[in-house]
Amino acid sequence: MDISRIDFNLLATLEALLAERSVRRAAGRLGLSQPALSAQLARLRTMFGDQLFVPSHRGMTPTPLALQLQGPLGAALARLREVVTSARVFDPARDAFTVRIAASDYVQAALLLDFALALRTEAPGVRIALLAADGARLAGQMERGEVDLAVLTPESIADTLRSRPLFEERYVFIARRGHPALRSKLDLPRFCALDHVMVSPRGGSFTTPVDDLLDAMGLRRRMVLSASTFQSVLELVERSDLVALVPGRLADARGGHLRVLVPPFEVPGFSIRMAWHDRDHGDAAQRWVRERLAAYAETARR
Repeated sequence: MDISRIDFNLLATLEALLAERSVRRAAGRLGLSQPALSAQLARLRTMFGDQLFVPSHRGMTPTPLALQLQGPLGAALARLREVVTSARVFDPARDAFTVRIAASDYVQAALLLDFALALRTEAPGVRIALLAADGARLAGQMERGEVDLAVLTPESIADTLRSRPLFEERYVFIARRGHPALRSKLDLPRFCALDHVMVSPRGGSFTTPVDDLLDAMGLRRRMVLSASTFQSVLELVERSDLVALVPGRLADARGGHLRVLVPPFEVPGFSIRMAWHDRDHGDAAQRWVRERLAAYAETARR
């Protein structure tokens, strides 16, 4: 095949069709009309001598050849984008762009809200969209360019994404200031006897790995309430005699409204990393945001 006559825009069209499996959605992603995209698909079929996609009840199903092309095509286009964007110089004082960051409510409250405010002084033209992280959909969202950066635990990061460590987190015990049960030392029996609230992101759970640790010691804490967000847990603890174990940075970000103590037994912490797709790896603006976030997480470490 003589590649000197190839319209490389067609390869971007093929990439979008493989990701979306729909002419309508791929056209919307590329900013084209559906007839224009259908015409490009016809040219792709001629180029490869294959149907590439066949109609199905949910859109289009790729042929074996199209599936075979998906990996190499994505890698080649990512490298091409990196070559083009790496030559661009990003000026944070002047340039404007939008970065979409997905994270849990804990990461947003503990790190990203303050980071977004700090970034405003350095890069007034940068718009930041903070999105709720959906682990099941995240890799696809990043492949389609709907999410630029994600901040989450390592086990939530797909193998197809690049990642970098940000910080190590520990758990702390929190209660409202003036809690009557904390006038004396917080030992393990007292800890278990208190009324606890926990986060259950999907709702309905009343156990965490902490309860497995306690169970191994023949102990059980009184878990009386679960909430879907850490923000709700913090508010409940502030307004009642409920107590909780929460990530330390989250308690620090809340300020002086809570009493923060070291748990009376060893509670394993966890790691937080940022992740991004190959498509954004060489982009100067995205790279600048990643470097600033890594630096901010380091300086904000407690």
